[in-house]
Formats: sequence, C-alpha cells, structure tokens
Amino acid sequence: MTPVPVNPPDLPKPSGYSHGTLAGNTLHLGGQTALDADMKIVPGGVVEQFRQAFGNLLTTLREAGGRPEDLVSVTIYLTDIPDYQAHGKEIGKVWRELAGPVYPAMAGIGCTALWQPEAVIEILGVAVIPEERLVAPRT
Repeated sequence: MTPVPVNPPDLPKPSGYSHGTLAGNTLHLGGQTALDADMKIVPGGVVEQFRQAFGNLLTTLREAGGRPEDLVSVTIYLTDIPDYQAHGKEIGKVWRELAGPVYPAMAGIGCTALWQPEAVIEILGVAVIPEERLVAPRT
C-alpha cells in the first residue's frame, strides 16, 4: 500500500509536510496548530487555539471521509500545561461541540516551544476510517 497525502484546500497549503497521510484506511493526522486561513495563529488563549487547531485536524479527517468518532488516538502538545488544566472544562465543551461525546485514547505532553512562536498548542491524531466512507484525497 502506498501512503497518500491528504491536504484539504480549506487549510493553508503545506510546504515540506502533509496535513495527513492515508495508509489503507488509517489516517495519520499531522500536527495542527491554531493557524487560520491567513497563516496566522488565532488570537486569544489556549481555548481559542484549541478550537482552531482541533478544527484544522477535523478538516483533514473529513477530507478523507472520516468523522470525529473515527479518531483512535489524539496527542496534544502544550507549552503551558497548568493553563490547559485551568481551562479544561471550556476545552471539553469545545471538544463536545466539534466532535461529540466520544473520546479516543489521548495524551497531553508539555514542551518548551512549538513551530510558530505564538502557538501554545499543537494537536495530532490517528483515525481508522471505515472502508465504505473513505474518500480518495485530492492531491
């Protein structure tokens, strides 16, 4: 099986990476920060950045025919774990709004910095999409 890049037209055009890579019916979702369509990190704190970053990840998932319930693993990189914990209820509300009540295996990992200096969060994941919903990605 040859891995296929998944790069939704609604996200900034990648250079040197793919937003996702489909291998069979497993979609590996590349790390998403809170970049908007203008290639700028959204203003506000961790809740706003979570909304944008997770929305970007879900855009890639949907491009391949996936749904939030297809996520089997999500990893969240954070530059400030206590800030994330302090806003956990708000972040949980955003998750349920965007993805519903299903939660995959998850990890939160603290780090000193992310690619964009203004980013405080980066989210990556893995999804297994049922064959009948797979969509051939545009490349």
